Amino acid sequence: MYYIGIGQAPKARPDHQETAKKNALNDMASEISVRVEGNSLLHTLDTRKAFDETFTSTIRTRTNEQLEGFQLVETWESPTEYWTYYRLDKSEHARLKAQRKQAAINQATDLFGRAQASIAAGDLRSAFDQDLRALLAMKEYWGESDIVELNGRPVPLANEIYSDLQRLVSGIRLAILPERCELDYAGHYRRELLISAEHASTNGARDLVQLPLRISYPGQSGRVTETRNTDTEGRARTTIQRVQLDAVNPEVVVTVDLDALVTKDLDPPFVKALTNGLASPEKRAPITARMPRVHLRATETNLDQPVGDAGVSVALREELTKRGFRFVDRESEADLHMELNASTRQAGSANGFFTTLLDVTFTLRDRKTQEVVYEGGRQGVKGVQLDFQKAGMEAYKKAAQDLRKESVPALLNALL
Repeated sequence: MYYIGIGQAPKARPDHQETAKKNALNDMASEISVRVEGNSLLHTLDTRKAFDETFTSTIRTRTNEQLEGFQLVETWESPTEYWTYYRLDKSEHARLKAQRKQAAINQATDLFGRAQASIAAGDLRSAFDQDLRALLAMKEYWGESDIVELNGRPVPLANEIYSDLQRLVSGIRLAILPERCELDYAGHYRRELLISAEHASTNGARDLVQLPLRISYPGQSGRVTETRNTDTEGRARTTIQRVQLDAVNPEVVVTVDLDALVTKDLDPPFVKALTNGLASPEKRAPITARMPRVHLRATETNLDQPVGDAGVSVALREELTKRGFRFVDRESEADLHMELNASTRQAGSANGFFTTLLDVTFTLRDRKTQEVVYEGGRQGVKGVQLDFQKAGMEAYKKAAQDLRKESVPALLNALL
């Protein structure tokens, strides 16, 4: 007729009586068998591997620890030990548990009804919160049968609420306009995107207001991640800029920030276990970039003699072409005009070796506004060879390498 628990503690402990009582109640709790029902939420989550063994054990332990109505039967002590014996009437335990469970079911049912009303009004944030609160109200009974009648049909309540939570998330529809994020020189390699969110249901689509979104894309200084909330029309705007264009298949990724939907006062371990099983909706938009058209005018000499294709302009043109720039012959067709000047000067000789210094400057201007977009170059690039002419060409080779490695990345950074 009774669950019993016996606890012991050494009298050397200053709190030996309280410790013995705690041990007795733990002993009593271990007697109360808990069987996970096949139609329970805990069984469902175990099957889907959403909970690990430790979490499942925690749920069951916390369920067992709901002890009320226990009685002290007897105590016994020796010079060194203190023992205590408690018992709990099984029928009284069942009555109190049924009472608590019904109160939890009533609270969960009320919250579930509020969630339905919220999503019907397009307020997913409130619906999500109310479903979570409904589940947490019943967390002590997740392993038990909880059949109730909803809309004229018998359903396991916690499973129904969890399914509704999944429907809330899976019903979210995200859209990005434009569908492809195209960046170009005319737009200064910036593009505003319009993100819209709605919820699809049997009653039609409803705009989702105050929906937290996470937006990410590859940036020049690492992955860019920002957050936005949709407005009263279910829309949010973001500006894509300073993109790492050489990333593999660059794209904008928009996801629903499920963590931001959870209010801070909810039980974190239990909520995390519930939301981990939810797939966050996302939408992707590929990023493409159209690099500018460039008209190049170069004047390059080595000790006042033209260098032809041996100059730095060839290397600069090759490197920019690899980055997607397009060179045009007519200045009127260009977005940018590049003026490049390079010349060498003698710098003396010693021990049969001759030194020549190269000065390179180039300016990139917007063809329409004539504003300077970028200025670069190298001064005093040293070349050493067996005569001044060869030393000058050696300086040109060094300068070409420097321009490829340093000036081109700096130019891109200025444009993007």
